[in-house]
Amino acid sequence: MTQFSSTHVMYLLQAALWTIALSLIAFAGGGLFGFIIALARTSRSTLARRLASGYIQIVQGIPLLVILFISYFGLSIAGLDLSGLVAAGISFTIYSAAFLGEIWRGCIEAVPRTQWEASECLGFNRFEQLQKVILPQAARIAIPPTVGFMVQIVKNTSLASIIGFVDLSRAGQIVNNATFQPFTVFGCVAVIYFFMCYPLSALSKSLERKLNVSHR
Repeated sequence: MTQFSSTHVMYLLQAALWTIALSLIAFAGGGLFGFIIALARTSRSTLARRLASGYIQIVQGIPLLVILFISYFGLSIAGLDLSGLVAAGISFTIYSAAFLGEIWRGCIEAVPRTQWEASECLGFNRFEQLQKVILPQAARIAIPPTVGFMVQIVKNTSLASIIGFVDLSRAGQIVNNATFQPFTVFGCVAVIYFFMCYPLSALSKSLERKLNVSHR
């Protein structure tokens, strides 16, 4: 048994960087596909709306842990040997896209209908309506809940340890197995998570206050 030391702290901090990396992958990939889903959910096409709605209902109805198992173990059975990071990135992208798509769909629909009608009177087509009128207003509404969801993503990355991805939580388990000092080790892990998540939470509250979204 070894004593908890600065070496272990550095190991935890390095693992925290992997947690941040996975969070950024999840938000970048989920944001891209989530935006497409949000547009499909507000499309005039009945087929597009149904497909997007079906995707959201399926993903939101399945635990993230199961999605991780399917991505890692299921695809390996199919002949795709994925690393923990790649499998986790795919899983979190699928998961984030469903939730961000639904968040942004609500923000687009929160823009008053009169804005659609006014832009239509100006002769804008559907693309121009979205680009010049609707999306800029929806983006303002979407900032606080999107930042809030990012906090959930950072914390949910701890589930990726189940498929061998060494994130902050998994690194804490490894260090604890070597030192047998759970209070110290996981106390340090909790502090690192706090310093990763608190700025995002504070940013979300600040933006909500400044944009006065809760009163719109």
